Amino acid sequence: MAEATVRADGLTRREFLYYIWGASMALFTLEVAGLTIWFLLPRFREGEFGGVFRYSVDVIPEDNAPPANFPDGRFWLVKVNTLEPNELMCETEGDGGQIVGAAALYKVCTHLGCIYSWVDANDRFECPCHGSKYRLDGRRITGPAPRNLDRFKMSALDENETELASSPVTNDGGYDVMKIPSGTTWIEVDTGDKKSTGSQKLLSTIPDSCP
Repeated sequence: MAEATVRADGLTRREFLYYIWGASMALFTLEVAGLTIWFLLPRFREGEFGGVFRYSVDVIPEDNAPPANFPDGRFWLVKVNTLEPNELMCETEGDGGQIVGAAALYKVCTHLGCIYSWVDANDRFECPCHGSKYRLDGRRITGPAPRNLDRFKMSALDENETELASSPVTNDGGYDVMKIPSGTTWIEVDTGDKKSTGSQKLLSTIPDSCP
């Protein structure tokens, strides 16, 4: 068998090709590792999902009005008041008393993670995947969702950006609705701070419940 041709620098042609192949594989591995790290690391910028969103307090809907949609942050803003019930919101069994305040609802169904929507014709949130339905404040109307909609932390700020209030924590560890204090100019929603709001009794199993 003929010997491999020796290059002037002392490397055979075969060795040269091995070095080229090895360098190519190393470069490919580095590219894959870089892409993996880029994909896994959070890349949240100001105003993107995963960060803190700030809005004028005027974006909050009126009491018991249809929710305001914020697709960039993947949440709905709602304002509920069971002292002034209507077809969207009233106090029912298991609510734990009156519900007055605002909340930011995570726009993902608690069943299998589908994106639900607000259905004006039915005055409720409905998931198209498996039929879970929720009241204006995120409480389950019917399953198969195992719990109410999750909520993000909200804060109320005055014109000097001093915090006046934030979402209180319920007995089950979730975020309760936040009453909007007098003097509130801004509201903030922290989409990096999400909590479950528990799994109260299904409204569909309570006679004469609303909505």
